[in-house]
Amino acid sequence: MPGRPPAGRGPAARVPGVALVLVLAFGIIAAGSSYWQVVRADELASSPTDAAVLAAARTVERGRIFDRDGRPLASSRRAEDGTPYRVYADPAVSHPVGYASALYGSAGLERAYTVELTGARGSDPISRTFARFLPPQDRRMDLRTSLSLAFQRLAVRLLGKDRGAVVMLDPRTGEILAMASTPTFDASGISNPATARETFAALRESEASPLLDRATQGLYVPGSVFKIVTAIAGLGSGSVAPATTYPEQPAAEEDGLVVDGFTVVDGHHPFTGDEELNLFTGTEVSCNIWYALAGLDTGGANLDAFARRLGFGAALPFDLPTAPSQLTNGGGPLPGGFADDVELANAAYGQGEVLTTPLQMALVAAAVANGGELMEPRLGTALVDRQGRVTAIEARSMGRVLDPASNAAIVKAMTLAVEGARGRLFTEGAKVPGVLTAGKSGTAQLGGDGEPHSWFIGFAPADAPTVAIAVIVEQGGRGGERASPLAGRMMRAYFEALR
Repeated sequence: MPGRPPAGRGPAARVPGVALVLVLAFGIIAAGSSYWQVVRADELASSPTDAAVLAAARTVERGRIFDRDGRPLASSRRAEDGTPYRVYADPAVSHPVGYASALYGSAGLERAYTVELTGARGSDPISRTFARFLPPQDRRMDLRTSLSLAFQRLAVRLLGKDRGAVVMLDPRTGEILAMASTPTFDASGISNPATARETFAALRESEASPLLDRATQGLYVPGSVFKIVTAIAGLGSGSVAPATTYPEQPAAEEDGLVVDGFTVVDGHHPFTGDEELNLFTGTEVSCNIWYALAGLDTGGANLDAFARRLGFGAALPFDLPTAPSQLTNGGGPLPGGFADDVELANAAYGQGEVLTTPLQMALVAAAVANGGELMEPRLGTALVDRQGRVTAIEARSMGRVLDPASNAAIVKAMTLAVEGARGRLFTEGAKVPGVLTAGKSGTAQLGGDGEPHSWFIGFAPADAPTVAIAVIVEQGGRGGERASPLAGRMMRAYFEALR
């Protein structure tokens, strides 16, 4: 009949279809809610900018932070109104430990581990689930670090009034033993509500930039310490061998090496005469000519590839934010982004557009010290909950940078640079008495009338390394003037502490 709905197409027939759509819709909503509340809940709750985390940071008495020997680096007090605030052991640890302030937020380890220190989550998936039903005060955790307060204080004292940084680590595990930056600052003054505004204002206005962590954020021309990166790339790519010599090198040490109209100069001709240098002797006397030629043979693509294995070109995997180190500003037509062979030749001995952090150069030394395998650097070693249960933060590898045989050749070259009769002229004070020491100094030219940056990287014992180091003293002169003896004193303190 006219107007009658077709069989099976009436309202009653459409009910099962509508119900199915509603079931599917609610299922999708429920699945999405479960995903964010269960699967991604830990990720959301672990963000330092999460609202709950921020609220806990202002009201909860945070867990303590300890050095490797159990000395407290950060603890809490309460103001007259009951508000908790942080107190720090020494300005020497101001940069790695950072600060936690109700007014200015947090920095350093205080920021990196905010959620654990304030109890925003537990130490494992099960405890994190049950922790949501506990008050933050009962969930907060203590943080154990690899830092040594004694080494931190020594590094800051040795840097003195100079601006610079020291990074000392165990190359076998990546544990940072000291990571000092000068000038330091009063982290307790920032955290204390009574002094926070005045302290922070003075620090921001200071021309010395005391809030800048030079170890992780300072980018510097590396000078000759970068030659070790070139050696790694040259040997690792097979472009250069330990015995490689260049017939043009002896004459070029006196007259300069001309590369596309640019003259690369060196000042070591009196020490080498007509000798054709190789990897070992070229490293011992820090020959710019040999390394410029080795860099050209290695090529921009290989230099870039091996530098990236070491961590260049990106932020390092680390507890704290790091500025990416670079070989070049990039965008050049040559492989690796180099503009031309002049830039590549200069980069090979650490000039040109090369910029690097002290932490990055410490990792270069650590990779060689660890047989060619690079471990991730780390400050946090364990978290301890209110019941004393320990969750270790395990060491992790960044991968193999260089094969053992090639690496052994670089160890020999760096040992000559400290222990050799000619090498010690450039690394004065770096040798640890009674310990076979390896290293490389650097004098980073800045242009103009200013003094160059003074650099040193190294490790010891050279035949079985347990400690590696990088030191920079801003405008400290030659590498052998400030950085080398400072590094030697730090490593000597390390071995004295083992007795």
